[in-house]
Amino acid sequence: MAKKPNYSFEKRAKEAAKDKKKEEKKQRKLEKKGAPAEDGQDPQTQE
Repeated sequence: MAKKPNYSFEKRAKEAAKDKKKEEKKQRKLEKKGAPAEDGQDPQTQE
């Protein structure tokens, strides 16, 4: 007997991959701009 596909797991995995890709794209854009990468410090306030 064949296994029944777990569509909810596949959907969550697909959404997680999409979110990860979106976050990576956001990080690349920030790095390209010259903004700090998620460390919470502005370049102007760093002394």
